[in-house]
Order: sequence, then C-alpha cells, then structure tokens
Amino acid sequence: MREIVWSALHVESWTEFIWVLVGLAGQLLFTARFLVQWIVSERQKRSVIPVAFWYFSLGGGAVLFSYALWRRDPVFILGQSMGLVIYIRNLWLIHAERNGRAYQG
Repeated sequence: MREIVWSALHVESWTEFIWVLVGLAGQLLFTARFLVQWIVSERQKRSVIPVAFWYFSLGGGAVLFSYALWRRDPVFILGQSMGLVIYIRNLWLIHAERNGRAYQG
C-alpha cells in the first residue's frame, strides 16, 4: 500500500512524503480563502473580501513558500514570495485603518 501511495505522490522517502503533505496543507489553506470570500460575498449579495481571506492567503502562502524552498523551485519561490508581500501589506493597511491610522496621502 505504501508503495502505491508513494508512487502516486512521486516520493521516495518519508521526508519527501511529509513535505508533500505540507504542500497539500498549504494548498488547502490557500483554497479556503476562496471559499471564505465566496460565502461572505453570497451572504452580502456583493463582492466582499473579508479579513479572513488575507489571513488564509498569508497562511497558505507561507506554507507553500516553505514547500517551494524545500523543492528548490525558483519559479514557485518567486511566485509565493511576491504574494506574501501583498498579503502582509493588505493586512497592514486593514489594521492601520481600524486603528485610525489610515494613509492620508
């Protein structure tokens, strides 16, 4: 059974198997952000991006970035690192606005 699973996942060791599970967990977090956004938008009958969207983006992006580093995939690393900057910046802006420190530029 183990050989079938490992073959399907293209892994040859427990370390690779664990990292594939980490990557899958990151992808699930990343997917959850779309589900949250969709549910909130449907309830409000308009397009809404809730704060949870950005937290799921950050969590999923961080896990996927770790996975990309382990895989040593420069395309994946670049893609995830750029996303992390955007997610952090959006959360920063949201929290600054909530604390009355919105940008006055």
